[in-house]
Amino acid sequence: MNASSTIPTVPIYGLNVSKLNMDDTVRHVEHLIEQRQPNQIITANPIMIMTALEQPQYMQVMKNAELLVPDGAGLVWAASTCGQPVAERVAGFDLLHRLMDLGQQRGWKVYLLGSSLDVIQDTAARLQSLYPGTVIAGYRDGFFGPDQDAEVIAAIREANPDILFVARGLDTQEPWIGKYKQELGVPIMMGVGGSFDIISGRSKRAPVLFQKMRMEWFYRLLKEPHRYKRMLVLPKFAVKVLKDKESVTKVQ
Repeated sequence: MNASSTIPTVPIYGLNVSKLNMDDTVRHVEHLIEQRQPNQIITANPIMIMTALEQPQYMQVMKNAELLVPDGAGLVWAASTCGQPVAERVAGFDLLHRLMDLGQQRGWKVYLLGSSLDVIQDTAARLQSLYPGTVIAGYRDGFFGPDQDAEVIAAIREANPDILFVARGLDTQEPWIGKYKQELGVPIMMGVGGSFDIISGRSKRAPVLFQKMRMEWFYRLLKEPHRYKRMLVLPKFAVKVLKDKESVTKVQ
């Protein structure tokens, strides 16, 4: 059974996005870890939704995930605009930290996969410092090809983590987790995008004011102008939602 079927969701273009707030999401994830079955969490945003609408394979990856949380502010807006609001934005970066913190009480083990070697090393050290009660069971950079997948999977299985955080980029991390979910066998597997860059100190998260205004995307654009092509998807998503308002949340 898909885990999302046990929680309230809103269908956004056929993708069941969780309506849970952050606290309830953390409790739900804790329950999933106790069940010891492989679960993929996708921190969904408008760019992912638009990619899924254009690429059937990516759509299937998202549909197969056990939990989609509304990471992007645009997704929170879309749900509200269509009359089926979610409780709040559940940012992947914050969810990562909440799970690391809870892991101290539960004795969880975590594996980190992705980014460059120096970033992943600094991320592991920083997280171990912040959450000494949660075990960093292993880490590895994200620069490997399909010919090394078996080796990477074997290392993760040997570490036997409760949670696997993957930072390999939008076009790679979710499909990779989806493809090897059963082989990996980790209770919780979640793509975390640029979180390791922030945790390691390589980049900064948007100030709280930008977060409250739901404009983290604008802050990132100011800091990284080369992202403008990717950011152009956001207004396209908004226009599409307004145009399709009556059908966005229809069950497909």
